Amino acid sequence: MNPTEHTLWVSVIIVGFVVVVAVAALLSLLIYLIKRIDGRVDTIGATLTAAKANTAETVLIPQVATGVEAVLAEGLQHHLFLGRVLGKVKS
Repeated sequence: MNPTEHTLWVSVIIVGFVVVVAVAALLSLLIYLIKRIDGRVDTIGATLTAAKANTAETVLIPQVATGVEAVLAEGLQHHLFLGRVLGKVKS
């Protein structure tokens, strides 16, 4: 084997080794990120389950909604009344 062939072989082996190390590093990074995402998905799932359980047992939500509707209806009545009256009042 002449020196040129030897140099080419060594270069190809070094490049191949670098490629293998880079692929291994990228795969390791991918596995790490997938585990991290999976853990966060579990955390979000647990939080949503807890929120569902908290809101499923509340009895005040319909009562508050009824009260808010009543306040909005009263406000609309005032708005309509003031709109009619203020047009008739002279400054």
